[in-house]
Amino acid sequence: MRNILVKLFTFSVITTMGAFGADESLGTWTLNMGKSKFNPTAPVKSLTTTRVAAEGGVKLATTGEQADGTKINSSYTVKYDGNDYPVAGAPWDTISIKQVDSNTFTTVTKKTGGKYKSTGRTVISKDGKTMTTTSKGINTEGKSFNYTMVWDKQSGDQSGVDATISTHSSPITPTKAKPGKQ
Repeated sequence: MRNILVKLFTFSVITTMGAFGADESLGTWTLNMGKSKFNPTAPVKSLTTTRVAAEGGVKLATTGEQADGTKINSSYTVKYDGNDYPVAGAPWDTISIKQVDSNTFTTVTKKTGGKYKSTGRTVISKDGKTMTTTSKGINTEGKSFNYTMVWDKQSGDQSGVDATISTHSSPITPTKAKPGKQ
């Protein structure tokens, strides 16, 4: 009887690790502006995000262009444990992510001592070709926003297949580059 219980427990642990260990969000994604919806308006012209596996989470780098032409360059490394991790180059300075399953993530971003805060959910399609992020919150000016961002996986990118690691990305206002640094 004890041997059967040990085997059942071991099977349960392995199955749970497999279900939550995979991360279908890995890879390079480009924002599809035609399918995305922003309220009040689209703060960006373009975004590309690259998600790479990191210990217990993801390392993410996002580049693009704001609606006013200002360049975007944001990055962070976060574990999927729900704790706050630092963010560079965004209007928020912390992010926390929880992995619901291999295709679903929840996110909280906020600015320490500031007005910015958002909550979001990212879902990767069953075929792995589309990533949809919905988010709502308060921007740096204290005004409400919400959006649905639809991302297309770059063709030929297989870095998310059977890998372990949020997107999470949201329309961002970049921080000003320091003189001599780009």
